[in-house]
Amino acid sequence: MALRLVQVNVKARDDSALGRFWAEALNWGLSSEGPGVTNLEPVDFTWPDPAGFYIDFVTVPDPETVKYRVHIELTTTSAAHHAELVARLKELGATPADAGQGDLPRTVLADPEGNLFCVLEPQEIHQDTGPIAAVVVDCADPRAMTRFWGEAIDWTLHEVTDDRALLRSAKGVGPYLEFLRTPHLKDTWSRVHLDLLPDPGDDQAAEVARLEALGARLADVGQGDVSWKVMADPEGNEFCVLGRG
Repeated sequence: MALRLVQVNVKARDDSALGRFWAEALNWGLSSEGPGVTNLEPVDFTWPDPAGFYIDFVTVPDPETVKYRVHIELTTTSAAHHAELVARLKELGATPADAGQGDLPRTVLADPEGNLFCVLEPQEIHQDTGPIAAVVVDCADPRAMTRFWGEAIDWTLHEVTDDRALLRSAKGVGPYLEFLRTPHLKDTWSRVHLDLLPDPGDDQAAEVARLEALGARLADVGQGDVSWKVMADPEGNEFCVLGRG
């Protein structure tokens, strides 16, 4: 039995417009599985490619929230690339933002709907991740989150300290999943969450039960009768277990 992280799901006021921004930002392709949903995927990848990582933008009536506990970090390969990417993102509609980053060499921006993300300084660890370096989850206890998520998905632990933990696909492809210790967290509805997919042949209900035994719980965010199961990890971060039907 196993689950893997396949995509980030972003609630939006206008999924199509936000999807176009991110498609230009990442040089990825766009598709749509239905009204109100825009799917973003690397060019030449077909769902659910084992090496693929995707982003879904979903229009909802009220996507606003106070605190974003999940954000994306983009990779750069040099100082010149960093400057070029930041300039291009601003031309596409991103705006500078202050997330308390101080004098760190990374650049914090907000996309056209206000979602914060980072353009990182060049780092060797991210040179083979593709355009997305990491998906970062703010948390109170990275070690505890690692204990849950290390069992929940088939990703490999690369680093764990009191301040952060890093996991990556066992296949050594795609972005990292980072849990970052963050003081003064608030219990708020997040615009961004993770979607997990069972391996072929694995049963969604059995995976949900396994996650509950690890400390997750079922959550109701008004999703109604849908094929996926909404859950919350031990710190209350929402995620979905997708079906394969």
